[in-house]
Amino acid sequence: RERDGSCCSPLSAIACASDFFRIPERQIPSPPPTAAPLSTPLLPTAVLRADPSRSPEPPRQARREVAAMDEEYDVIVLGTGLKECILSGLLSVDGLKVLHMDRNDYYGGDSTSLNLNQLWKKFRGEDKPPAHLGSSKDYNVDMVPKFMMANGTLVRTLIHTNVTKYLSFKAVDGSFVFSKGKIHKVPATDMEALKSPLMGLFEKRRARNFFIYVQNYDEADPKTHQGLDLTTLTTKELIAKYGLVDDTVDFIGHALALHRDDRHLNEPALDTVKRMKLYSESLARFQGGSPYIYPLYGLGELPQVSVFSVCYTFIVILHVHVTKMLICYNAFLCYRVLHV
Repeated sequence: RERDGSCCSPLSAIACASDFFRIPERQIPSPPPTAAPLSTPLLPTAVLRADPSRSPEPPRQARREVAAMDEEYDVIVLGTGLKECILSGLLSVDGLKVLHMDRNDYYGGDSTSLNLNQLWKKFRGEDKPPAHLGSSKDYNVDMVPKFMMANGTLVRTLIHTNVTKYLSFKAVDGSFVFSKGKIHKVPATDMEALKSPLMGLFEKRRARNFFIYVQNYDEADPKTHQGLDLTTLTTKELIAKYGLVDDTVDFIGHALALHRDDRHLNEPALDTVKRMKLYSESLARFQGGSPYIYPLYGLGELPQVSVFSVCYTFIVILHVHVTKMLICYNAFLCYRVLHV
């Protein structure tokens, strides 16, 4: 990204990649004798040819940068979605030489976040957005909008890999449900639970006993199971033991466990209990009004930061259309041709 927050141009991306990702010379290891002859490299070599009719002709300096990258790579990754970016980072950390390419001029693939100009170009062609909508860089529109659980696997993975040093998150202020023609906030504190009209006074006492059971449940500790086998006991049977009414069952299944339908009621209760524990742990992690957090500049930041936070042996190039890839074990034996 440029200093003003806008996405850099494709040629700038090439230059940045060349400046910041210096690739040292490295010998590809030989395979074990059982896998192939000793004269055959373990990893394939790739030869790239760009289609000039689809990619604009870069200026002289950019052509020199591209020519400098005309060499062998252990791995070539196409696409800059989150999975692809994490894969590139992990492979480069392992010492492999990685080339990462994308046909788009932005990161993120189908789950990217677009500014106003990019959004207009994607859905309106070459038309320009109206001036009254303001600056393009003020917009970050997710193509696949979603929240992140504050203690979910993705957040714990980002923290473990230190990617969060390059990201800013915002806690979502509240979570709401629609019940009996009205919108109600899902309680996030004891006081909110006491005042919430979602349950009556006696129902809250019964629900509290159920929530305590869920909170104390540890799959590895049979003492917390209270004689219940949640791998065979259905969710409906578990909740029935606490005498909860149908409205409370719906609230638990959809507002806390976040199930999309009622199939979970006839399935083993273990999954629902795990989902409720994740909700509770995420709610307590940042002491916010909900268990959800969100990257301040959109979900498209995740793959981009995943790439640039790992400065190892890989290069990133945007806005390149790969039309053919010949993957060879040596200069004479090619075993696959891939058209993109």
